[in-house]
Amino acid sequence: MLTEWIFIRSQSTIKGGSKAKAHHPFIWLILYIPFGALGGFVSVALTFLATKKGLSITEGSLIVASQLLVSWLKWLWAPLVDVSLNPKKWYLFATSFSGFGVFAMASIPLGRDTLWLLLVIIAASNVVNSIVGMSVEAMISYLTPKHEIGRVSAWLQTGNLGGTGLGGALGLFLLQNLPQAWMSGAIMGGFFLLCCLALLPLEHVPPHVTNQGAIESIKTVASGFWQMVKAPAGVLASLLCILPIATGSAQATLTQAAVAAYWSAGEADVELVQGVLAGFFNSIGCFVGGWVCLRMNAHKAYVLFGIVMAFIALAMAQSPNTVSMYVFWNILYSWIVGMSYSAFTAMALTVIDKGAAATAYNVFASLSNFPLWWLGLLLGWVADEKGAKVMLMTESALGLVGVAIFIFVERKLSALFFNSY
Repeated sequence: MLTEWIFIRSQSTIKGGSKAKAHHPFIWLILYIPFGALGGFVSVALTFLATKKGLSITEGSLIVASQLLVSWLKWLWAPLVDVSLNPKKWYLFATSFSGFGVFAMASIPLGRDTLWLLLVIIAASNVVNSIVGMSVEAMISYLTPKHEIGRVSAWLQTGNLGGTGLGGALGLFLLQNLPQAWMSGAIMGGFFLLCCLALLPLEHVPPHVTNQGAIESIKTVASGFWQMVKAPAGVLASLLCILPIATGSAQATLTQAAVAAYWSAGEADVELVQGVLAGFFNSIGCFVGGWVCLRMNAHKAYVLFGIVMAFIALAMAQSPNTVSMYVFWNILYSWIVGMSYSAFTAMALTVIDKGAAATAYNVFASLSNFPLWWLGLLLGWVADEKGAKVMLMTESALGLVGVAIFIFVERKLSALFFNSY
């Protein structure tokens, strides 16, 4: 199969920081937490409170959609991280302003009258927060040797998804228990700044392009990316990103109070499941996914995990609507989401070079966020109109259709690629 050939070929083409000092990948977990935690504050804490504050499920889905819209478009500004300053400086800047962003979000009363103002603040905060992720990804690509890709992918996505769980659980708890909502944002922002200490042991990573003007630098980055993405591995990775495979989109919809109520799950249940337990089992899934990607092609692993996710969603839809079933299936769903995210990172790092890493990684991330964006909106509408059960069946069906399309296209392209290389 084409994916097997790509896997073998990639072992000799991936570049990493072979001369760099070895660091335990736990450091990437710490650095990535602000990226995940701001997302968790939005997708868990604010999303759960949306329907409790009088918003519909569809309106609540706009909260996550405003975040994902930025994630979809972030490839537009990713080259800035590659051609200016350096990843450490970008990280300090972006993490500081992400802390201010979560403070601003917490300070806005949630309701229909303030929804559009909140959506603008969420979008602006996520523009800055996306640079947190870009700077970490640029450092990882430059400093990581090829044999560490699976391990580093696991730790990175543990910081992402574990941070999402932490930001969601802690954010919801603080919003519900502190006398003023802005205090929760201040505490979260301070926590973000502490993560900057993990930069101290890392070596300097220079910008990818130096001694060129702005336009020339962007052209150099774009040319390098085009050479990468038109290769077989780049084509297949791009295809997997745009299909609704292993998206985990139902997780945000399941967080909304009106949807959780279908299983009689209340505030404490959602806080526990979508915050603490989701973060924990996401993390376990990341390590299992990283382990799998050390032993099989990351493209195939991603497809396999997408199939498992589709069947988990289908099984949840057919199960009794009790709190225990809500907890059980959400745990399994969180586990497979972690595995899928780890496989995505391994797939992207397999394809990209250490040069222009922020641009390359975030083009793939942007492509993968497109189905998350439209599918999240669709699932919110389906849950509003048809109920939670049909919503889960919709995600499952679209995921399996995506897998079928990928397998069909891969087989059609295999002969072409083999004849070309």
